Amino acid sequence: MTTKQLHIIGGGLAGSEAAWQAAQAGVPVALHEMRPVRGTDAHKTDSLAELVCSNSFRSDDAQANAVGLLHAEMRLAGSLIMNSADLNQVPAGGALAVDRDGFAAAVTAKLEAHPLITIVREEVTGLPPEEWQQAIIATGPLTAPSLAEAIAEKTGADALAFFDAIAPIVHFDTIDMNTCWFQSRYDKVGPGGTGKDYINCPMDKAQYEAFIQALIDGGKTEFKQWEGTPYFDGCLPIEVMAERGPETARHGPMKPMGLTNAHNPDVKAYAVVQLRQDNALGTLYNMVGFQTKLKHAEQVRIFRMIPGLENADFARLGGLHRNTYINSPTLLDETLQLKGRTGLRFAGQITGCEGYVESAAIGLLAGRFAAAELLGQQVSPPPVTTAFGALLNHITGGHIVSDDEPGKRSFQPMNVNFGLFPAVEAPKSEGKRLRGKDKIVAKRHAITSRALADCRDWLGIAPEAQAAE
Repeated sequence: MTTKQLHIIGGGLAGSEAAWQAAQAGVPVALHEMRPVRGTDAHKTDSLAELVCSNSFRSDDAQANAVGLLHAEMRLAGSLIMNSADLNQVPAGGALAVDRDGFAAAVTAKLEAHPLITIVREEVTGLPPEEWQQAIIATGPLTAPSLAEAIAEKTGADALAFFDAIAPIVHFDTIDMNTCWFQSRYDKVGPGGTGKDYINCPMDKAQYEAFIQALIDGGKTEFKQWEGTPYFDGCLPIEVMAERGPETARHGPMKPMGLTNAHNPDVKAYAVVQLRQDNALGTLYNMVGFQTKLKHAEQVRIFRMIPGLENADFARLGGLHRNTYINSPTLLDETLQLKGRTGLRFAGQITGCEGYVESAAIGLLAGRFAAAELLGQQVSPPPVTTAFGALLNHITGGHIVSDDEPGKRSFQPMNVNFGLFPAVEAPKSEGKRLRGKDKIVAKRHAITSRALADCRDWLGIAPEAQAAE
């Protein structure tokens, strides 16, 4: 067996895209997929890239939506997943939705027909053997127990999560700082802190009681049968706290002690919702202690009842579900390679990204990185100004480690969103400063224009080819 072969474990969206990218670069690929030898609790077929949940790839707007921008960058990079999605599109307004069976069949057929790809139907029960010079683990949120145990043994028991307890994340520039204020509880200055490390949203008694009732009455999602119910006191959903008694949340994540309203210091808040900086750029803040099983529409409605968040734009909504992923910021380098083992990369949801497109995009990058190394070429990560680079940076280094909650995981899965990109100045309109929604739209257009130009440069697309697009 040639040492120039790339081995990929997992034939989902990430593994399929990684295999395609490497093979298109001229590298032989062995794609190991355990189905049908061993099934999972969620998959129904033996097809590669089977969609187990929604059939939507979300917005296809490359100008004003971050996932639409990621679509565009993947198309520029010759993505198999995007090509198959485009060929099997079904009507869905501004979203890209697909015929799930046709999509999976198209991906499978392309990979089976590629002369450099061998599909191996077997379960890989441990880490790739050392003689596999380059390997990618892309086994997703349903990684088989034996492989998960091997990964945990290699990376450390605390480095692998099996359930997400996700709190919502808000874009900072949509928080009303005329209502909210910066302050740490009791002005405590922790490691790397200033004493003003949280954004605080105050509630009076009537607001708090209405909010608690809304949490109780709000529609919830249910655990899938195979997920179990992983509640434990360290990550109770906020609505479960509310159901345990009206004062429970006020003595938990919403306690007002040690906080003074900078806008109205003589009035003591009855309860306070705190948000903590979530990324190094300071563009995203997470709602502390607000993991939830509320349905997404209910989360938006109820959490906008919080003073200061009436117009909040959510980069990610909360959840609690079965998901296997590693603590990528501490374990992976900027090319998705495991720091403790040369030539072993991770891709897809197991790295801590959310969503079909994001998983495939990380597979695309991992396949390109591994192929470049096998071909003796320079491995060059994409610029952080691109959707590729912004997502990669979040996974491998853009996250803040919590200093005030030792022992708790702070890195959690994330969809691509504009909060992951370096800031840009909103362009002026005829010399006038834009405000409100107009300013947000202008900034997003500036981000996407910059991203596509930088992505073309990274991919080496010649100027004449750009002009022809």
